[in-house]
This record gives sequence, C-alpha cells and structure tokens, in this order.
Amino acid sequence: MFNLEQVIEGCIKNKRKAQIELYTHYAPMLMAVCLRYVADKSEAEDILQDSFFKILKNIKEYKGKGHFENWMKKIVVNTAITHFHREKKHYYHDEIETVKDVDLQIKITPHHELEVKELYELLKTMPEGYRIIFNLYAIEGFKHKEIAEKLNIDESTSKTQYLRAKNWIVKRMKKLNWI
Repeated sequence: MFNLEQVIEGCIKNKRKAQIELYTHYAPMLMAVCLRYVADKSEAEDILQDSFFKILKNIKEYKGKGHFENWMKKIVVNTAITHFHREKKHYYHDEIETVKDVDLQIKITPHHELEVKELYELLKTMPEGYRIIFNLYAIEGFKHKEIAEKLNIDESTSKTQYLRAKNWIVKRMKKLNWI
C-alpha cells in the first residue's frame, strides 16, 4: 500500500526503494503534464527525468503544505519551461492589436461526441510556442505577466500567443467538423 509520508521520508534519506516507489506512483501523471508542453515523447521523457531528479534533490524542501502532487507539478512545469528556453532560439513578437480573438462559444456538433483523448491529440499538434502559453494560462492558471516573466517575453507576446492558440484550436476543430 502506498504511504506518501513514508515514501517522502524514505526519499529524504535517499532510500532507493522509496525513490522507485515515488517514481512508479507518480510518473504516469507527471508524464501527462510533460506531454502538454512538448509533442515529442522522447522530449517529454527527458523533461520527466530532469523533473524527477529535481524532485528527489529538493524533496526535503517540501514542508507538507499544499498537495504534494501540486508541488511536483510545479517542478515539472518549470523544468518544461527551462527546456523550452534551452531549445528555442527566438520568440515571436507581435502586438496584441494585430491578432483577432475568436468567440469560444463552441458548440460541438451533435453527431460528434468529443473525447478527451481526441482533444489531447489535437493539442499535441499545436505549434510549441502556442502550446506552452496555452498550457500555462488556460491549464496551469498563470497570469500573462507571470508567463512573460517565466519565458522572458513581453506580456503582450504572451497574450498574443494565447489568442493565436485559441484561434488555432477553433480552426482545427472546424476542419475536423467538431464544431
């Protein structure tokens, strides 16, 4: 039976069995987070490995306040952002006024029942710049100012990329006759 407190204590003491148990228990959930940030599975696996290294290295810093899963997810998201910085050479910069927002009052067509898996697969094909900002804003709940600071971009660039991501999603959904 998985006992989180015992596993954390074992990891703090560098017990290999506890580290394996932590990885086995949480890797699938954290891999899903990684895959929201990069489409390539091998890149996601690299981010996951880097994240677990950081989690195990810093586990003694977890003070039991808040959910442990959220603490780990934050490390994974920050690792994905670091990966993005390392891999990307330039950022796209546009003024927000040049991007038209779409109305996201989407009505799924009655003959198509949208599956979570289908939506997930669609998001995996989203251009990486859009996907990072879409995930940080729409899923993780960061504000555009926070995203701009994390990614070292202008706040308006974050807003622009988010609007473009929404437009991209709607266009793809229309093309697939989902809306």
